[in-house]
Amino acid sequence: MGLDGMEVIAIIVVIGLFIVVLKQFGIWEPLSLEDDDSTDSDLELSMVRHQPEGLEQLQAQTQFTRKELQSLYRGFKNECPSGLVDEETFKTIYSQFFPQGDATTYAHFLFNAFDMDRNGSIRFEDFVIGLSVLLRGSVTEKLRWAFNLYDINKDGYITKEEMLAIITSIYDMMGRYTLPSVRDDSPFEHVEKFFQKMDRNRDGVVTIDEFIETCQKDENIMASMQLFENVI
Repeated sequence: MGLDGMEVIAIIVVIGLFIVVLKQFGIWEPLSLEDDDSTDSDLELSMVRHQPEGLEQLQAQTQFTRKELQSLYRGFKNECPSGLVDEETFKTIYSQFFPQGDATTYAHFLFNAFDMDRNGSIRFEDFVIGLSVLLRGSVTEKLRWAFNLYDINKDGYITKEEMLAIITSIYDMMGRYTLPSVRDDSPFEHVEKFFQKMDRNRDGVVTIDEFIETCQKDENIMASMQLFENVI
């Protein structure tokens, strides 16, 4: 795998691997457009411990229609009757799809990107807002979401240590038996290449503005942003 391709892979993997979660939740199939006037449509079920926000509010916060939100919620509550997804569930899902590797660390980073209020669980609101950005958001919105994933400590900067942790977690998840084979020093090389391209002022960190500006000038990255539009 060439060095120039790693930043593309690192961004695509944010969206592409999240499709794994959609499949696990049974949400990959086209969303139902049939009317549903049951209590599900109001997103209020007495059996769940967490009651999500109202349908109208979620419509305003996302790019989904009312009926799409109804279908998403049905899939979500079927897999998560409590109304919440914990980190161990995330790790279990990814480990099933990457048995040759170790998806634990990457699943941890991705979980933290969805856990908007940092309470150790993902609510339906977190889930659907993140999904809306990844699948139907603007390029800038998707890049901001990706930046938030890479900015592990949420201080507004991506450091080499943070990027190395993300890249290493991707390699670990894909497994050591990939073709072509991955050398032990490959993650370090990709991080150096990433910073040569992204760190415009050479201060040792990448800001959100540097990240977005550089990505928007890269045709491969821009093409990757369009790959998963209209999947639901």
